[in-house]
Amino acid sequence: MMRIEGKVAVVTGSSSGVGEATAELLASLGASVVVNYHSGAEAAERIVGGIRDGGGNAVAVQADMRKDADCRRLIDSAVEAFGALHILVNNAGMTHFIGHDDLEGVTDEVWDDILGANLRGVFNCTRAAAPHMKAGGEGAVVNVASIAGIGGGGSSIPYAASKAAVIVMTKSLARVLGPEIRVNTIAPGFIEGRWLRGGLGDEDYDKAQQRVSAGAPLQGVATPETCADAILALIERNVFVTGHTVTVDGGWSL
Repeated sequence: MMRIEGKVAVVTGSSSGVGEATAELLASLGASVVVNYHSGAEAAERIVGGIRDGGGNAVAVQADMRKDADCRRLIDSAVEAFGALHILVNNAGMTHFIGHDDLEGVTDEVWDDILGANLRGVFNCTRAAAPHMKAGGEGAVVNVASIAGIGGGGSSIPYAASKAAVIVMTKSLARVLGPEIRVNTIAPGFIEGRWLRGGLGDEDYDKAQQRVSAGAPLQGVATPETCADAILALIERNVFVTGHTVTVDGGWSL
């Protein structure tokens, strides 16, 4: 078991959604947390304020996951603020909503955006974090992929490809970073929240939510909180698990 109290965590893309829920959960258990944001400074500061009001420790740090220098600065900021680094949750990501049959809609810029944020950022943050975790004798990295990376669905073909690559890269990193560092992934399905609603629009979002909920053995859809619970389990409890992907979709993809 990794005791969360007293540990230092970086959660990328934590100004909303799964990242926000994860940062707040780790802080509630006694971790000092770096709340990372790309453009949502106001939201990040609100989250930090809430953590501090609850007696926790947190700072907000802006960084663009598409830039290696930003990833390194983000990791360094955790060590500078709290003296160590034990936990990294690579949650930041983005997409372009492009129909899978619209092949011409996928431009070089779309590939650069999605792979930069969703794939290179995961690698670059993990690479920057690894020496600090090894120095401390233990570390846990959890990446946030998607069932799109397993089944090839999702918001666009480049998005699905980026998440599939994260799942495979998790295995590669797990092999080279052990025994001190565990590297695992969660692959959520439909996640309730404004990010997906904004991409699909209200009508399509509601229809998709109803369809997925009805088709899942556990009924319902994933939430930021159920994803955060799965992330926490891979950090805190599953200490002899590495290179693994946990699907968080209520069984919908079975």
